[in-house]
Amino acid sequence: MEVLVYLVPLALGLGLLGLIAFIWALNSGQFDDLDGARWRVLMDDDLPTMPAEKSADAAQDRGKTDAAGHEQQGRKT
Repeated sequence: MEVLVYLVPLALGLGLLGLIAFIWALNSGQFDDLDGARWRVLMDDDLPTMPAEKSADAAQDRGKTDAAGHEQQGRKT
């Protein structure tokens, strides 16, 4: 029973710390855009980007295949 003298204040302190962290998150805008995270998962923004002159060459080469039937990926022939 003597351990309760230490555990009760510890539990109250941790609860207060959690409440302070939650209020800080509310005030700093952590919960303002709940729908944005849902749509960011679906966006395909991890594709590599090409410089402008290379993207024009790649657009011209699209659809070309080599003798084995494999599509050429931006190679000049």
